[in-house]
Amino acid sequence: AKMAAAASDLLTGWCLFGLALLAILIFCWVYVRKYQSRRESEVISTITAIFALAVALITSALLPVDIFLVSYMKNQNGTFKVWADANVSRQIEDTVLYGYYTLYSIILFCVFLWIPFVYFYYEEKEEDDGNTCSQIKTALRYTLGFITICAVLLLIGAFVPLDIPNKKNSTEWEKVKLLFEEFGSSHGLTALSFSISSLTVIGMLAAITYTAYGMSALPLNLIKGTTSAAYERLENTEDIEEVEQHLLRIKSKCRDGRPLSSRDRRTLQQLEERLRTLRRRERHLESIEKSWWTKFCEAIRPLKIVWGVFFIIVALLFTVSLFLSNLDKALHSAGFDSGFIILGTNLTNPLNMLLPVLQRVFPLDYILITTIVMYFIFTSMAGIRNMGIWFFWIRLYKIRRGKTRPQALLFLCMILLLIVLHTSYMIYSLAPQYVMYGSQKYLVQVRCIFLLRLNILYPKICCLQMVLKSGLFSDQCIVTRTYLFLHKFWFFSAAYYFGNWAFIAVFLIGLIVSCCKGKKSVIEGEVDDDDSDMSDDELSIYYH
Repeated sequence: AKMAAAASDLLTGWCLFGLALLAILIFCWVYVRKYQSRRESEVISTITAIFALAVALITSALLPVDIFLVSYMKNQNGTFKVWADANVSRQIEDTVLYGYYTLYSIILFCVFLWIPFVYFYYEEKEEDDGNTCSQIKTALRYTLGFITICAVLLLIGAFVPLDIPNKKNSTEWEKVKLLFEEFGSSHGLTALSFSISSLTVIGMLAAITYTAYGMSALPLNLIKGTTSAAYERLENTEDIEEVEQHLLRIKSKCRDGRPLSSRDRRTLQQLEERLRTLRRRERHLESIEKSWWTKFCEAIRPLKIVWGVFFIIVALLFTVSLFLSNLDKALHSAGFDSGFIILGTNLTNPLNMLLPVLQRVFPLDYILITTIVMYFIFTSMAGIRNMGIWFFWIRLYKIRRGKTRPQALLFLCMILLLIVLHTSYMIYSLAPQYVMYGSQKYLVQVRCIFLLRLNILYPKICCLQMVLKSGLFSDQCIVTRTYLFLHKFWFFSAAYYFGNWAFIAVFLIGLIVSCCKGKKSVIEGEVDDDDSDMSDDELSIYYH
């Protein structure tokens, strides 16, 4: 019966995993096809973008699954379930750890080999349409630099010392290090963890840039909506008439055969380019005004406002919780040398208060964690879409519907892969004890005076501070595999701590900017001066 129950649970889990995987692949295909340029689409770049985006979403789903599995092995009274003996629990832990190994290795493969190779191959193909072998050789030569960086990170991770500088009152920290040694002794974990943590720091910078802005821009754009297509057409028609009159005035100067001055020629050229752009806007606005999609969006306008209000509430909940968690670390952590690790929660935050309440009704707590993770991913997409892809002050690519270049899609997917790596630490910052142990409870002996002074077993919620004091380690409270990757190196944890403050600051700045900005144009970012007339046909597909 025990084996049948375990097999039934395993079969159900695999079915749900298969359905989730199918849904992720369909979403990735639709998303990539929606934004990629029809004229410049390539099979290799399309497959690479879909695969990388799917890996990012699947990896983001590991955290809720990890928390669920360690919690599912125990009952609410603190005892292990009948089927969850030592061997079964160890197998589950190993399976989750192998899942992390596999997905994180795939991320390393994508970031350091596959995506750079496809990017450089496509760049060489644009510059030289000649021999394919020479294009592959050139792409491999550039990709070799990324492979070298990956090898160096793995070597450093394999041999870097993990000792923390000694302090006078380091007894608790010594227990934490003992906890790491107890759980983190698997082969190759250190090297892989160092490489992933290095990428996570880059993902932290991407999250500060794109996700923090997307968390403010996405909800407010949904609430404010866009301007009317008919109103924009009227304004655009007036602009066309004004430019045409200006052109006639300049051209009238040369009717008697006199040449135009250099200043007039420059003005004439600028006005002709401006007129071409306005006429392209006219065609797009006309298509949008007549499309069924515009009418559908107008019909669901109240629903968009509701979603916008919901998203801004989630964003504020996220930011307030992150602020209180970081403030708690600043006041009560073991300091910089320990990576600002905190053994207990002294300043509670809204998310920490909400999760224990939701744990009473299965599976509300897992739904909340999954919602926050997916919200983090989709706001990152919104931030990249609104801002474009930048290298410091240089704008490299724009993300536009039906007109995004293959290189931009590859950059988009790489940035999302890096942001996903940082997502786990962001969630840990919000609810550290929950991410470590989920809803697990352990049994402690309590002396009851009223029952003839007998010792009874009483369940308590697992937390790091109680586990260290009780010396339970992995016997009663099973730590999630996510935690092993998050706190293997104290200096990365210190970097994440300061990154959280930067994230909060950028979110507040983005919120102020988004509030001050007016409504977006109905064709925001889809018609630019550097577009060709051929690009009009690509975008018109989405409006008919």
